Amino acid sequence: MTTDKDLNPMNVLKPLNINPKISDETQPLTSFEMGKLWATYMGNSMSIQILSYFLQHCEDEDIRSLLENGLALSKDFTQRIEGVFKNESFPIPIGFTKDDVNLGAPRLYADEFYVHYLKYAAKAGMSLYAVAVPLVMREDMREFFIYCNQCTTIFLGQINSVLMNKKFIAQPPIIPTPDGIDKIDKQSYLKGFMGDIRPLQALEIIHLWDNIENNVTSMTLLSGFHQIVQDQKIKALFKRGLDITDKSLKQYKEKLHIEHIQSPAYLNHLVTTSTYPPFSDKIMLFHKVDMFAMKIRSFGNSLAVTARRDIDFLYIRTLMNIGLFVDDGINILIDKGWLESPPKAYDRI
Repeated sequence: MTTDKDLNPMNVLKPLNINPKISDETQPLTSFEMGKLWATYMGNSMSIQILSYFLQHCEDEDIRSLLENGLALSKDFTQRIEGVFKNESFPIPIGFTKDDVNLGAPRLYADEFYVHYLKYAAKAGMSLYAVAVPLVMREDMREFFIYCNQCTTIFLGQINSVLMNKKFIAQPPIIPTPDGIDKIDKQSYLKGFMGDIRPLQALEIIHLWDNIENNVTSMTLLSGFHQIVQDQKIKALFKRGLDITDKSLKQYKEKLHIEHIQSPAYLNHLVTTSTYPPFSDKIMLFHKVDMFAMKIRSFGNSLAVTARRDIDFLYIRTLMNIGLFVDDGINILIDKGWLESPPKAYDRI
């Protein structure tokens, strides 16, 4: 059995006696560090407001503990970034404030939804932190993003434990253990539309499952937003987002069901009938644009490991629709004066 001692990386890696100059905290932040810190701050300042509202309507003690942990992490991350920004004379973004949430609004989602939402948000955060680790060069910044990644990894473990313990999700699909090495020796391995179509391989199954899991959560959040949003232009965009997501979900689920593989269930029943808005139109629109933008990265990762052309085609078509949705959402944010700009290079033109 593997022990914690066996999992210590320094049992394998030899330390290096190198202290690069850029690790010195007196060095200015690079564009990589500015960009990732800014994005982390914006996302977590949004989470603080969302989770603060969820905590006003939570009866399950285990789920309440998860919400409190998620809120504590978001506050911790933003406070640490504020400290860095102050030391660097970097303007602290406005992000999202108490003006973007009404803590006294009625319940919009059932307790169970909070756990699915936390998993989606934690996965999105982890993708941001994991990409930052190999890119940032200052040692203090690398340690910060490693810290964010480690915290989020532990938090995701807690979330998955609650999901499984309360039977909120099904067991992941089981496929046969290979009885030998199977070489790919036919071009038909790539087919998916007609003729000799092979079964789904493990990487295709996991990414279909992950995209379905993300999309049922995204659609449930969006269903609640759609029924409370005030601006009619944003409401129409949300309706379009619901249609895009619903169509994609049906297609992804079908790919699994054809091979008698179950898929994550819909969660729309976890939205209440309340029409009283707990969130500002600004935070809802930013949140959905951000969530749809995250889907682009997820589908890109899925394309990288998918060999069947029929599934590739579904991802590419979805990517096009999502790209148009994000573009239109950003235009509304700009028109409303709600969109802050990330740090940018000198204008030399």
